[in-house]
Amino acid sequence: MKRFRNIALALVVISFFLVVAVCTFYNINMAKVSNDNTPKEVTIKAGSINSIANTLKENNLIKNITIFKVYTRLTNKINLKAGTYNFSEDMGVKKIVSLLTVTALAASLTACGSSNGKSGSDSSGKKTYKIGICQLVEHNALDAATKGFKKALTDKLGKDNVEFDEQNAQGESTNCSTICNGFVTNGVDLIMANATGALQAAVSATNEIPIVGTSVTDYGTALNIKDWKGTSGTNVTGTADLAPIDKQEDMILEIKPDVKKVGILFCSSEPNSAYQAKLMEDELKKDKIEYKEYTASDSNEIQSVTQTACSEVDAIYIPTDNTMASGIETVKNVVIPAGIPVFAGEKGICEAGVTALSISYYNLGYQTGEMAYKILKEGADPGKMAIETDKNPTKLYNKENCDTLGIKIPDGYTEMNDAK
Repeated sequence: MKRFRNIALALVVISFFLVVAVCTFYNINMAKVSNDNTPKEVTIKAGSINSIANTLKENNLIKNITIFKVYTRLTNKINLKAGTYNFSEDMGVKKIVSLLTVTALAASLTACGSSNGKSGSDSSGKKTYKIGICQLVEHNALDAATKGFKKALTDKLGKDNVEFDEQNAQGESTNCSTICNGFVTNGVDLIMANATGALQAAVSATNEIPIVGTSVTDYGTALNIKDWKGTSGTNVTGTADLAPIDKQEDMILEIKPDVKKVGILFCSSEPNSAYQAKLMEDELKKDKIEYKEYTASDSNEIQSVTQTACSEVDAIYIPTDNTMASGIETVKNVVIPAGIPVFAGEKGICEAGVTALSISYYNLGYQTGEMAYKILKEGADPGKMAIETDKNPTKLYNKENCDTLGIKIPDGYTEMNDAK
């Protein structure tokens, strides 16, 4: 009996190490070939996944053909588009497949459009509005905003009188550009740009088609308008997701009155995050609290940057930041064991935090849809429409994280799981 137990134990150990070895091999071969970001013009010919993989391998853009094929099948991204692309060796499999997939979607959008590229009418003569939705990345906040936007326009126009082409750029600015250029080619009636990167791509794609943004913190920064006065004067309007920074700092002092140094954690490639960081720094200065910025250039750096922050500060602030929101589990797995409380700019980021002064992204998206309706049906000029905000942010707390860290929450806060 003992012999059988030993054999079984040995099999378990061997299986474990085999799984580790396979996972390690997979991750190594998914990674970038090198740090060289020099563009390579590569022509992808129509054909099988295998032929596409061979072309990429021949150009030293992927490490392993089999791993590339496995990834496309596991993620169901098998409809890759032939064409000429600018790739580089520092992209890795995910980025390359993402670009090939999004371009394929944009091309199919054009191919499937009406013959004149404009919105049509049904048999009763009612106009059917075509709306292009470009969402920067998939996470709870942006998903909720898109859902609210679609619900508002469906409520206002009727489900039979509006068509949505909803596309996700998977966190890549180049994908945003491809998507928005596809919308312009297809002659959509309006573009909804969800997050700053999507808005900037839409603005670059057209100065004629109305654009409504949402989940954008500061439109002056996003549109590079220095003398920002609340309206764009162009084809752009929308809603902003900035909750009052002074009230967010008040929450830090209320929950951790003995705080000595605050780490401000955000993605360096997101200008609206840097804008919020500066506002928070100004508030901390007023109260003579030390602070330091900790920035990650992309999701791959989140863990190491968060670890560094935890070793140097006694509290962390994370503004509304798409990269951090997408990698929030990584943040949580570092800060909670380290015992460092995170104060978040929105509900999704509070998955790793203790409190957040949060807006409802669903309501914000719905507001954006109502603005779009005014443009489409009432002839409102987006350049003259003031940027709107959620006027009633909610003080939320994460009960699980607070209990783990031994933090007592005063009255006036809503448990995060109970908030809409």
